[in-house]
Amino acid sequence: MTEEPEQTPVEEIEAALDEDAYALDRRTVAGILHAVEADDRERLTELLEPLHAADIADLLEQVDAPDRRRLVALYDKEFDGEILSELDDSVREEVIGLLSPEVLRDSVRELDSDDVVDLLEYLEEPQQEQILGALEDSDRVAVEQALNYPEESAGRLMQREVVAVPEHWSVGETIDFMRARDDLPDQFYHVILVDPRMKPVGHVALGKLMASPRARALSELLEPSFRTIPAEQDEEDVAYAFNQYHLISAPVVDENDRLVGVITIDDAMIVLDEEHEEDIMLLAGVGEGSLSDSVRVTISQRLPWLAVNLATAILASAVIAIFEDTIAGFVALAVLMPIVASMGGNAGTQSLTVAVRAIATRDLTGSNVWRVIRRECLVGLANGVVFAVVMGLIGWVWFDTMMLGVVIAAAMVINLVVAGLAGTVIPVLMERFGVDPALASGTFVTTVTDVVGFFAFLGLAGMVLL
Repeated sequence: MTEEPEQTPVEEIEAALDEDAYALDRRTVAGILHAVEADDRERLTELLEPLHAADIADLLEQVDAPDRRRLVALYDKEFDGEILSELDDSVREEVIGLLSPEVLRDSVRELDSDDVVDLLEYLEEPQQEQILGALEDSDRVAVEQALNYPEESAGRLMQREVVAVPEHWSVGETIDFMRARDDLPDQFYHVILVDPRMKPVGHVALGKLMASPRARALSELLEPSFRTIPAEQDEEDVAYAFNQYHLISAPVVDENDRLVGVITIDDAMIVLDEEHEEDIMLLAGVGEGSLSDSVRVTISQRLPWLAVNLATAILASAVIAIFEDTIAGFVALAVLMPIVASMGGNAGTQSLTVAVRAIATRDLTGSNVWRVIRRECLVGLANGVVFAVVMGLIGWVWFDTMMLGVVIAAAMVINLVVAGLAGTVIPVLMERFGVDPALASGTFVTTVTDVVGFFAFLGLAGMVLL
């Protein structure tokens, strides 16, 4: 029996990734941690070398703090700046503190200005100075200028490295210009045309540029999708513009409409992804937590919203207490109450999720808000009627009381209609008052459906059954 040939490190990594697309499996992680435990720098480098920076960042986020410290110390001289840009904020600061000054300097010098700004935004001042001191003078000035823009603005998101040429140039002049430069951005998609005052007037896609004769004027190749982004525009609006208008890149301009940088689609999509993640986290009341956060940090993020939830639960319990005599007189009500509240809460969450998503994508506006509210109420009514029939029959058969079935059926209809109304109106009102609609909307919607559900069910029961 012949032995199978031993796999190379590259083949080992590719095989591991094939088992679960784009994710490191346990064997890969175990091999890397074994190399760390054995203090085998050569083996560690062999295993990490084929990996993308994003995969190494995922690995650093997944392992515990002691293993992370040992891994960074052993891999130190091979550390790539791209890994830093891919790390979660909560881990990035720790890793930067573990790197030697020489490695940190070499790492950040490889990065574009927008990635350096992203590194610096959430670091303490000593670490900011450490990274800024590692940059060339021109790069340092560019990064410091970007940091002068408001947080979460286009000025922070943009990269300063751009390819801009006079608007009257030809294809041949532009190609010769780019060939003569040794400081072109690592990735760019358009050549920006500017007037004598450095104001962008259009851009030409690289593919169209390379496919055109040298004598052709750039002005004949302009992209119709061209639009500029103000440097102080909120990055959420920037991401929306890229998604809405299918942009690949867009020049950033200052208050005088002069070119100061460019934003590319990869950065815009990161913002879009972060906004979606933030909405999901806020809907669940867990803030901006990550798997790498400590127990103390996680508790501090979740405790306030659990406290709010406790307060709203007490409110719902107070409603039940009002009907204490009704429940005592007809014990079956206590059995069926959770069903009414649960159905209302689930229906409200469905409407809430749709509304928050529509607000985030700007599909829910003042022009259609009443149509959407009416639709959600009608959906709640239709669903309420269906489940009212089901629960009415169940209540009748289960407790041999027809009127109990009628009561729970009516309460179900009322609560599901209110759920559709609350799930849409509450996030809309929060957005109108300048509050993130994802923030605590779920808690408020659940409170409304619990209070209305209990009040309708027990109130009707008190009038009909006793």
